[in-house]
Amino acid sequence: MNKKALITGITGQDGSYLAEYLLDKGYIVHGIKRKSSSFNTSRIDHIYKDSHLSSNLFLHYGDLTDASSLVNVLNKIKPNEIYNLAAQSHVGHSFEIPEYTSEVTGLGTLRVLEAMRFLNLKKTKFYQASTSELFGQKPNRSNSFNENSIMIPKSPYGVSKLYSYWITKVYREAYNFYACNGILFNHESPRRGETFVTRKITMFFAKKILGSKEILYLGNLNAKRDWGHAKDYTEMQWKILQQSKPDDYVIATGKTTSIREFVNLCCKYLKLKILWSGKGIKEKAYLIKNGKKELIIKIDKKYYRPLEIDYLKGNPKKALKKLNYKLKHSLKDLVKEMIDSDIKLLK
Repeated sequence: MNKKALITGITGQDGSYLAEYLLDKGYIVHGIKRKSSSFNTSRIDHIYKDSHLSSNLFLHYGDLTDASSLVNVLNKIKPNEIYNLAAQSHVGHSFEIPEYTSEVTGLGTLRVLEAMRFLNLKKTKFYQASTSELFGQKPNRSNSFNENSIMIPKSPYGVSKLYSYWITKVYREAYNFYACNGILFNHESPRRGETFVTRKITMFFAKKILGSKEILYLGNLNAKRDWGHAKDYTEMQWKILQQSKPDDYVIATGKTTSIREFVNLCCKYLKLKILWSGKGIKEKAYLIKNGKKELIIKIDKKYYRPLEIDYLKGNPKKALKKLNYKLKHSLKDLVKEMIDSDIKLLK
């Protein structure tokens, strides 16, 4: 009999890749999406068919801020696995809408777990999408974060995810739930939202190649992140729920790259020559072409967060060993894939 999976946040980057992966494995996949006045299913349109035409993918209206909708969907489906990927996931925006971020990203997780408890879904496995934003400052003794590192979040988003992380552990211990946290460091893809810095950069250079005269405005160029591919990370989400015992895992590459270096990787792939000049808020980048300089990047203070995290590097040793997984994508491959996809999209 086919396993049934429920994905909250199925219309997002991770949700769409996970849905594809589970469908390939023969799952019947159910997704929760919010009611919106415009269609927001572009990431899954290629795998979604009208249920009247028969399909293994079904969508349900629901919301992490509405407990009754979650109870109704869970009661109807009674899934074998739940992947809670839905969130207000933009760190910068969480400073502007902290209450909403807390409701969705924090209390939303509690509502799913409570729905499981209320319906007595004891055999259902639960995956919580956690984040590197739990770790707010550079570790003292090592240069990377693992499952035992101290968690000091620096944003309303990070604090909300910290609540989700701990409430998942509490329900695991209090009610003997099979509930796991995947502490995922930054992961990107061509399906990343355009407000996130990596996609903002690749889209800018795709436009530049096609003749755009726009200028790219960025924030802290020195911020270092551990960037992986969403495809790798969603496969590991599935593997987390296939273990004999529930546990928490850091998913990362173990390598860091600064925003400035990410820009340089894009330019290297496109064979563009750029020149950086100035420091801090006055730093700029120029495109050098035929001996002429064209200003292409400037710094804008509004892209600095009230509290900056300069360094996030994960230690995935436990996950790679226990889940028996080897990362398939490099950052160089990821940059190429994102830029090629954006050029194709713009054309």
